[in-house]
Amino acid sequence: MQRQFTTVDVFTDRRFGGNPLAVLSDAEGLSAEQMQSIAAEFNLAETTFVLPPRDSAHTAHVRIFTPKAELPFAGHPNVGTAFVLAQAGNTGDRLVFEEKAGLVPIDLMREQGKVVGARVAAPQKLAIGEELSAGLIAEMCSLAPDQIETRNHRPLIASCGIPLVFVELTSRAALAKAAVRTDVLARHLPMERAIGVHLYVAASEHGVDIQSRMFAPLFGVPEDPATGGANVALIGLLAHLRPEPDLSLSKTIGQGFDMGRPSILKASAEKKAGAVITTYIGGHCVPMLRGTIDLS
Repeated sequence: MQRQFTTVDVFTDRRFGGNPLAVLSDAEGLSAEQMQSIAAEFNLAETTFVLPPRDSAHTAHVRIFTPKAELPFAGHPNVGTAFVLAQAGNTGDRLVFEEKAGLVPIDLMREQGKVVGARVAAPQKLAIGEELSAGLIAEMCSLAPDQIETRNHRPLIASCGIPLVFVELTSRAALAKAAVRTDVLARHLPMERAIGVHLYVAASEHGVDIQSRMFAPLFGVPEDPATGGANVALIGLLAHLRPEPDLSLSKTIGQGFDMGRPSILKASAEKKAGAVITTYIGGHCVPMLRGTIDLS
């Protein structure tokens, strides 16, 4: 039994940047165990498996796996999978993926008539959970407590489909220094509580407004070059924190710069009557590899 795969670099307009993704465009008949084994073999942040939709009104049913576990939603797999399907000529400009977190609407991005990427709407509205102490986060991220910025918000769990811990830092230098301790993470943030830790800081460099880093070692991702599922919730959190009851907020977010995989993510949120109603994440993609997996 053979299956074709494609890899793309997501949230970049050049090869060997962004976040690599493997896509199996025809995964019908594969078991969850086979999908998990294939994702572990690729050993990328995520691998996606495209199945026929349960509802014919939708484009596809998509399952997302890290090397160690299945995810209900993630941003860069959706952007990259939409790009791969569009490159094969199988879609219109609007796609809808069925995923564990819900329906994921996606709009293709075109330049001079050519598909260059996609923009994803989060499947769930922003949900804000419990706060964590700055001291715990400092220990977890190998930082000093005074490098955790708490004037805008304390470290907290938030989600637009996957729960993560969001932490603002006081400086770009602190962001570059951060190194997550897996032992502390496992003790205080087990897999069922949060996917990982997303650090960010305001930074005017490389044409971005924010620089971020995301660590999810318990899911087999020591550090992620670009995390759409985190940044789509981050833009929602930033909109939530603003005092205006009605707001359209857009930010350009850099990630992966400190690990040699620079990524650019375009994030936006809509806020009405004091509530964040929709969040989006998008970016460019570049095709990389095509091949065959032999499962016989």
